[in-house]
Amino acid sequence: MTGLSDTAALAAIGAAARELKLPTVRADAARMAETAVRERQTHLAYLAEILAAETDDRASRRRARRIGEARFPRLKRLADFNTDAIPGIAAQLATLATGAWIDAGQPVVLIGDSGTGKTHLLIGLGLAACEQGRRVRYATTAQLVNELAEAADGRQLSRVVAVRPPRPAPARRTRLRPPRPARSRTAVPDHHRTGGESLHRPGDQPAVQRVGSRLPRPPACRRDR
Repeated sequence: MTGLSDTAALAAIGAAARELKLPTVRADAARMAETAVRERQTHLAYLAEILAAETDDRASRRRARRIGEARFPRLKRLADFNTDAIPGIAAQLATLATGAWIDAGQPVVLIGDSGTGKTHLLIGLGLAACEQGRRVRYATTAQLVNELAEAADGRQLSRVVAVRPPRPAPARRTRLRPPRPARSRTAVPDHHRTGGESLHRPGDQPAVQRVGSRLPRPPACRRDR
């Protein structure tokens, strides 16, 4: 493709960017081309700049989508937490913010009185994970219990409670199902011999019944005199 005017070139770039789903390239190609000419950038430098802009914009949209999917009640960042109130917590927060505990499959439990900042820290850790490209879901205990109860009523508990095993386990999905209650049984002797005679006549109901059902009453014992 040679001999294109600037107008035709921009139209071709817009069509190709739309086909390749590159919205930033389509929107900023003309402006960044003018900047490249003014700063005397090479063709490769211009290409690197516009692709970097597309990558950065895509990462920003991905972070915003992750934060929206997490359903945080409000946005709180770790940088806004007053670390002076709890001595020694700054180093721990810096370590947790890296997300290494998530990769290792380790839980984090925050214990403290009301108003000490537990919710702030949980949301802050969740936001940090979202900005690292991780999927996060914020839920209170009451919300989690209600969702599990509704899923159990709708026979969808195994679909809701589906967890991915921690790394480096194989990438497969494990579905957890509530254990079935063991069937408890009770045994009544089939016969009890007194004087060589059975207390049950032939044709009586079986003596082994499930718990909760009505057991047959054995016939009266009759002895021959």
